[in-house]
Amino acid sequence: MGVIGRRLALSVPLLFVVSALVFLLMSLVPGDATEAILGSRASSGIPEEKYAQLEHELGLDRPIYEQYGQWLSRALRGDLGASVITGQPVTEAITQRFPVTLSLTLGALLVSLLIGVGLGILSATRGGAVGRTADTVAMVGWVIPVFWVAAELVVVFSLKLDWFPATGYVPFSDSPTEWVRSLVLPVTALSIVAIAGFAKFTREAMLDALASEYVRMARANGIAMKSVVFRHAFKTASLQVVTLAGLLTVGLLVGTVFVETVFALPGMGSLIINGAHDRDVPMVQGVAVFFTLIVIAVNLVVDLLYTALSPKVRLV
Repeated sequence: MGVIGRRLALSVPLLFVVSALVFLLMSLVPGDATEAILGSRASSGIPEEKYAQLEHELGLDRPIYEQYGQWLSRALRGDLGASVITGQPVTEAITQRFPVTLSLTLGALLVSLLIGVGLGILSATRGGAVGRTADTVAMVGWVIPVFWVAAELVVVFSLKLDWFPATGYVPFSDSPTEWVRSLVLPVTALSIVAIAGFAKFTREAMLDALASEYVRMARANGIAMKSVVFRHAFKTASLQVVTLAGLLTVGLLVGTVFVETVFALPGMGSLIINGAHDRDVPMVQGVAVFFTLIVIAVNLVVDLLYTALSPKVRLV
């Protein structure tokens, strides 16, 4: 509980810093929500008094520290406010959008883990043409831009072959089959870099483990190579894989912002993009805090996995 307790203690100032930084950055963006609602001051023809009245109603005419203080006071009571554009409570919007982002992130994590770790083990243990092929696949995946992959997937598998929809999302409760079909291309695009990352780091960790003294001793004692690889070497390498999984999960969450935009998915990424475009401070603020909570939760899970895989961590 010592490690977890320290993580939770550090999460409080982290949430404060993130919320304050997002609020400050949004205040520096030219324009405000009044222009998103009424239109540009220069071209709308609406009297300036209308803008001033709306700014007063939204509280945008108060100093920034007062605006942040009011938001923070509500947030500490569990109220993240409401969108200044639609009036929808931020918590409600997050609850509606989160299943899409969660499906996309977990799907990409599962795919990248299975394929990336498999490629890494294959490259470390087989060598030769098989190993070089695995290395090449990992290297190519590492440098290909996600946007380019997403666009090519749409062109080939949606426009030409018509196998999967190019855009949109179908909830699992509506149709499990269509839910899978709507996620195949976004998950594939999001997984490319993560597959390369898992393959590269798994390969290096496996090579280090296979070169260790105890593995050589196990082979000298006649233990089968398959048992050495999976019961000894991979158990050691799994600590580094777990660390990377935590980092890449955070990276995948960030990547959903771009992938959801390309595939027009109604997730958290598109929510924060639209909020930033409309200068919808409460919405952007709420989503940023929620993303931070997810990152904290991921780090806690990584710590728990560490304690399960390594007895030494329990003593810290």
